[in-house]
Amino acid sequence: MKYLITGGAGFIGSAVVRSLVEAGHSVLNIDKLTYAGDPRTVQSVADAPNYTFLRADIADTDAMGKAFMDFAPDVVLHLAAESHVDRSIDGPGAFIETNIRGTFVLLDAALRYWKTLPEGKQQSFRFLTVSTDEVYGALGATGSFSETTPYQPNSPYAASKASADHLTRAWNETYGLPTIITNCSNNYGPFQNAEKFLPTIIRNALIDQPIPIYGRGENVRDWLYVDDHVSALLTIAAKGRAGEKYNVGGNAEVSNLELANTICAILDELSPRADGKSYAAQLSFTKDRPGHDFRYAIDASRIKADLGWEPGLTFTQGMQKMVKWYLDNQSWWREGARDIKRLGLGNDKNAGTDSGHE
Repeated sequence: MKYLITGGAGFIGSAVVRSLVEAGHSVLNIDKLTYAGDPRTVQSVADAPNYTFLRADIADTDAMGKAFMDFAPDVVLHLAAESHVDRSIDGPGAFIETNIRGTFVLLDAALRYWKTLPEGKQQSFRFLTVSTDEVYGALGATGSFSETTPYQPNSPYAASKASADHLTRAWNETYGLPTIITNCSNNYGPFQNAEKFLPTIIRNALIDQPIPIYGRGENVRDWLYVDDHVSALLTIAAKGRAGEKYNVGGNAEVSNLELANTICAILDELSPRADGKSYAAQLSFTKDRPGHDFRYAIDASRIKADLGWEPGLTFTQGMQKMVKWYLDNQSWWREGARDIKRLGLGNDKNAGTDSGHE
């Protein structure tokens, strides 16, 4: 099988690339290599004969058209996106350019390529847009997001991803392109960008800095280990129905404060502080993010019932595995560790004016 992956040097995308290349599939990885893309994430497979890397912008019409025609993929996994909510608050323009216009360019290139395929290849072709549970908005103390939950995005990031989902559905309904949309809960695991919440907890703990907890830490998320997400995506690509939508969750719903305390307890066990205190002593409550959604929870019953998929790791197993990886790979996050600044306060003078990038 030939897989075209966008954003394959990012966190989730690189996990997909590594899995596919190691399994012997032919992979074209398209990534612009901005702050969120790092060649180290795919270094383990970079020299494999079945791996090709293309540094390009998904919003570049000519480059994407040529990539489809030259590589001739069987499956497209579209993961390239601006994905940091705080960055979307300070500078939403990049999210509009990449997440909306970039998705349009890819769909258009895929459609033109798909029309050249023989009937059998057209039927088996799949274009997966990998999205987020944030498109659904926020939940109260109860309930969960299903595939039929109405969209109500609250951040510029979520709105841009909702737009990409709608475009993907429209290309299936209007043109017949065999698209599928997946909406996942929060991912965690190796190679996550240092600005994200979980790497921030680990990094700040180990460099003896305050561990920031937005608001009172009561916001709740469902957490999914990245390799479990990869297994879900590949299951959907192989067995999912064109035009369908699948929610992917980890069955691990915890508050931000509970999550931070869990990670601190694991660090206490695996890498104790020299003074004998718990890393939890470094927890520091800070100003909340504007429009911070209270709770997300995924109902992943459809993918289990229709495709037989469910996560392989429990929350405890996944957290232990993640913390150990960050302890064993400290060079990943130590470079510039003290220079990462708080984002997402909504007062950046350049908000809305920055240019697009993946």
